Amino acid sequence: MRTWRDGDGTLTVGTASGAEAGAGPGAAAGAREVPLRIAASYRARTRGLLGRDGIEGAMMLTPCGSVHTFRMRFPIDVAYLDRKFRVLAVRTMKPGRLGLPRLRARHVVEAEAGAMERWGVRPGVRVELKAAPATAPDTP
Repeated sequence: MRTWRDGDGTLTVGTASGAEAGAGPGAAAGAREVPLRIAASYRARTRGLLGRDGIEGAMMLTPCGSVHTFRMRFPIDVAYLDRKFRVLAVRTMKPGRLGLPRLRARHVVEAEAGAMERWGVRPGVRVELKAAPATAPDTP
């Protein structure tokens, strides 16, 4: 089981079903990469998208099985993922709503309303999430 840390990363959609024969590892036909913000600590998960007017790309909350949109300023798409990053469900939530918990969900990806459809995220699709490599502080 992987341990996630707060930071940036990439969400790649279309990695399982669109892989072409002879393509390099991780390559897929029609794969779409989206900038991702990872919220793994309690504090980052609690804050989530609260207080923001929008988001470029998506935010992954991990571990997470349900979300709410109380005190949010904009509607969001929510994708519930299992441990193998397979999409269990996708919902659009207006501000002030409480989402139902998903029993097999381990991760949640949030984005502005309509984004999941544009990216091709739907139930049954497998996505790939990669954390950006940690940068070491410069030492003289």
